[in-house]
Amino acid sequence: MERQGLLIVHTGKGKGKTTAALGLAMRAWGDGLRVLILQFIKGGWKYGELHAIETLAKAEGRIEVRQMGLGFTRKGETPRAEHLAAAKKALQMAETEITSGKWDMVILDEINYAVKFGLISEQKLADLLAKRPQNLHLVCTGRDAPEVLLAQADLITEMKSHRHPFESGIKAQKGIEF
Repeated sequence: MERQGLLIVHTGKGKGKTTAALGLAMRAWGDGLRVLILQFIKGGWKYGELHAIETLAKAEGRIEVRQMGLGFTRKGETPRAEHLAAAKKALQMAETEITSGKWDMVILDEINYAVKFGLISEQKLADLLAKRPQNLHLVCTGRDAPEVLLAQADLITEMKSHRHPFESGIKAQKGIEF
């Protein structure tokens, strides 16, 4: 069966965008596909998914995650210029890997945030989308997906929050939020 690559978007204000993308990554890996996850905002912290993916990679390979970001742009002391440089590097890596032929699925985790916060222009994203091979599954996550992405997407899922534990004063839980 010839694979038709899909452009998949997970967006919205609800929790679960990255989690859904990681679920796709696990399913794809389980079916023998080669999967790369590039995280545009996350960096530095050790999230639970990193350990799981490292374990799978050691067992059989075919899956990799790369944290390219410096953390959230509105928190911390990291100067904006450093966030811009990290996003530029992540975008260059995304282009290299998307066009390399090494992967069956590439997940651009939180790329929508990178566009929203002005770290990547919508035009640069459009240019990247134009270079995607027809057989590559490309998954983009983050709130406020830009129109250039939504217009081309084959599948769009919008996460909507009805209730979140943070609203009740419950802090982020290991294994759930990170």
